[in-house]
Amino acid sequence: MAFNQFTNLDFNDLKAQIKDYLRANSNFSDFDFDGSNFSVLIDTLAYNSYITSYNTNMAVNEAFIDSATLRENVVSLARNIGYVPRSKKSSTAKINFSVNVSSSKASVLTLHKGLVASGNLSNGDYLFSIPDDITARANDNDIVNFSDITVHEGTLLTKTFTVDNSQVDAKYILPNANIDTSTIRVTITNPSGTEEVFNKYENIYQVNSLSRLFLVQEISDERYQLLFGDGTLGKKPENGSTIKVTYIVTQGELGNGAANFSFNGKVTYTIGGIDQSVTQGVSLISTTQPSENGASIESVDSIKYLAPRVYASQQRAVTANDYISLIPNLFSNIDSVSAYGGEEVTPPEYGKVYITIKPQNGEYLSDVSKEAIRSRLKQYTVAGIKQEFVDLKYLYVEYNSTVSYDPGSTESKEGLAASITNAVSNYAKSSDINQFGGRLKYSKLLNIIDTVSTSVTSNITVLKMRRNLIPAYNKLANYELCYGNRFHKDMEGFNIRSSSFKLEGVEGSVYLSDLPDETGDTGTIRYFTIVDEKPNYINLNAGVVDYAKGEIILYPTNISSTGLTDKVEIEVIPESNDIIAKQNLYIVLDTTANSKLHLLEDIVTSGLNRSGNEYIPPSSFVSTKNYIR
Repeated sequence: MAFNQFTNLDFNDLKAQIKDYLRANSNFSDFDFDGSNFSVLIDTLAYNSYITSYNTNMAVNEAFIDSATLRENVVSLARNIGYVPRSKKSSTAKINFSVNVSSSKASVLTLHKGLVASGNLSNGDYLFSIPDDITARANDNDIVNFSDITVHEGTLLTKTFTVDNSQVDAKYILPNANIDTSTIRVTITNPSGTEEVFNKYENIYQVNSLSRLFLVQEISDERYQLLFGDGTLGKKPENGSTIKVTYIVTQGELGNGAANFSFNGKVTYTIGGIDQSVTQGVSLISTTQPSENGASIESVDSIKYLAPRVYASQQRAVTANDYISLIPNLFSNIDSVSAYGGEEVTPPEYGKVYITIKPQNGEYLSDVSKEAIRSRLKQYTVAGIKQEFVDLKYLYVEYNSTVSYDPGSTESKEGLAASITNAVSNYAKSSDINQFGGRLKYSKLLNIIDTVSTSVTSNITVLKMRRNLIPAYNKLANYELCYGNRFHKDMEGFNIRSSSFKLEGVEGSVYLSDLPDETGDTGTIRYFTIVDEKPNYINLNAGVVDYAKGEIILYPTNISSTGLTDKVEIEVIPESNDIIAKQNLYIVLDTTANSKLHLLEDIVTSGLNRSGNEYIPPSSFVSTKNYIR
């Protein structure tokens, strides 16, 4: 939603309106003379009206979630429709360690909540904690194994409150920012000494007067308030009770990637009702899963986007859009989600929904994360609908840009090149591209290059699409590459180019290309080597290509090695320079060395050749003389 202007924000217009009013009133004179005292008063009135108008516009815009800018206001507006923004998420790892209890003969050990281990990363050491005590029993060999312990990056803190029901509006506010709300644990001890555990609820469905629950809502400064029942919806804490809250304060995504851990925890056993600390026999920690899924607190833009969509889904996953809205709300390490029904695939797979997720950290979602998402979705999904996770497919877009510039209007050629590269890199990170369903907008890319500097006079930019084939070495395998966009084709072929690979039983480097059939709708894939700088065909029917669908299928092929590390790069020319990511495709605007930037002095604009006789503009087409990538 754009900024809403409800009142006039132009000083001169306000001043003119005041003068028009005075002009219609015969009691005033000399107001239209800039040197008069009356003119100074008019300026003062116009300025005051301007400030009032500005404040009015800002206040009104903060009342709508689409136009609000302050986080506190956006969170408050989202709260009105039942949306709770995601908190900061601690990075989690799975670790194992064992304790030899042969000397103490302890049968049961307790790993106490709080600090357990420290993990080493390149940017320093991070503390990892657990929010609950964990117990384990000794085996016949006097070994106690703590297996697959989930540790959270951060420090476990405690806050206590005393219930005073005489306060009409009692608030239980946690004093710390950067809390991972999933680690909040609440126990309430009533005046008689009875301790009860209260559980965090996402909603109040199926809640009665005895339900021991608490809700979490974000307030100002990224802090959180706990809400308890009122005796009708949820159990109301007794007057004089003590509320004990534990939670982990985390650094979010900074803790991702820790794989080497040192033990710092507290392990005890009980003798005669007295806890005894374990001081020896603790093994080194082994890592089952390095730390991952740490994330920052949900951004304002994300809240604006997801809040109305989660509200529309009504906490259920029925349509594909419901999955797209719910999953980022349930899990923090989500960059983008694509979901589509089985009826959209060929052949149709009814009763299925296909889900593809781009994580914030890393290229692909881990199997552990997939299983966690699948398990969490069970309470929202419809019976009989099977969720199937599909790994995303990266569609790389490379550019070859020749930029004409006036050398007399720029400080240096190198500085201009750096500015263009930075501008394109920023566009590559924009929301236009970085999402499923994202679209590379060709005209926008050209405009970004043109407006980097006044010295840029024009640019001619050619785009290519690339998919990376990951081979199954030394065995026959079929390969299918979907680009999701129509291919440009020349009936003479070589619309598709590849990097080198080697085939079992074939000497030398092998490449692939295409030759359209008579209709031009489809074509065949051909394998060839290069002899005397020309193609030497070794297989004229190695696969098929569908130019309209943007698909390449390779028949069973035994690839023994590749020229590039573990991949074969296959490039095509798009029919349209506006490139869209469909279904499980994710566009990456390649700003590496695969993309090329050339700076060309504009000799016409600079005055070196006003007639233009010596100016040769670059081509807007890819050369068909290149057989290989």
